[in-house]
Amino acid sequence: MAPAASATARRIGRDAVRSAYAQASARPRTVDDRRPAMGGTAQITLVGGTPALLDECFDLLRNLELRWSRFLPDSEISRLNRSEGRPVMLSRESVRLIVELVAAWSLTGGVFDPTILPRLLELGYRTSCTNPELQTVLPPSARWPGDMAGVRFESHGVLLPRGTTLDPGGLGKGLAADLIVEFALGSGVWGAMAEIGGDVVVAGDAPDGGAWTIAVEDPFHAGADPAARIETVRLNAGAVATSSRLNRRFKTVAGPAHHLIDPSSGHNPTTGAVTTTVIAGSGTRAEALTKVAFNMEPASAFEMITRLGGEAMIVPEEQTPLFSAGWKDFR
Repeated sequence: MAPAASATARRIGRDAVRSAYAQASARPRTVDDRRPAMGGTAQITLVGGTPALLDECFDLLRNLELRWSRFLPDSEISRLNRSEGRPVMLSRESVRLIVELVAAWSLTGGVFDPTILPRLLELGYRTSCTNPELQTVLPPSARWPGDMAGVRFESHGVLLPRGTTLDPGGLGKGLAADLIVEFALGSGVWGAMAEIGGDVVVAGDAPDGGAWTIAVEDPFHAGADPAARIETVRLNAGAVATSSRLNRRFKTVAGPAHHLIDPSSGHNPTTGAVTTTVIAGSGTRAEALTKVAFNMEPASAFEMITRLGGEAMIVPEEQTPLFSAGWKDFR
């Protein structure tokens, strides 16, 4: 059976099951699991799904990682980064990734900069945090800043200007969560949640029939207490993404560094947010907007984030969270 036909059959079957549950005033079965993925772990929850469909969701996540990891030499993003100005044929999912990277760069006026990869390697973030045998290799022409305005989508592939390279980074995790939830809903589940490395996307019914409850980790105490939480969000549909300069740290000749780079200077930001959490309509939008608060003062960050459709919690060095005006609507 073709994939589209298979999904249609599953959806028809689940519509019938949903009708039966509704008539009996019962709740459907919830299946969920947490597994290693994308340099960390991922949790997927399906309301009204099956263990087989849950496995399919994790298979999709694994396939996306194989296509998008900058540490894998045969991934689609690595082939694109080595293309030296030649068009590269990509899967539909990878084309969507490049579209989302360009859109996030344009939306934020370059505050979100997916061409920062050569600078990250220059600082020392070349080796995978989970597998020291894997390293990112770029062509000699790779330069930062890259030419995002020059990215072209053609019938025969995606073309990056010579010297421009892309790092999916956190936005890739946000998009992966978007795609998994889309796939699950298209397969007929009542509701779905995908959490990948701290980025959460939800849609449809939560297990209890109400809104999804999402806990935000306390960045200053999670090491001592993995259950420590700084905030709780309730969301019917959409995404919650968190970025932190306390994570993805590595050593350089100048001392410890982290993966967040200020595109105006090429260095780690030292003012503004330590951690930023953004609520938005999609994982990609939420991820892009988390980067805003690391490159400007909180008041300016809140203005941009809310203007672009998000709400934010910014945790500064003083550890007292700051909130945008609309955040209260999600408590």
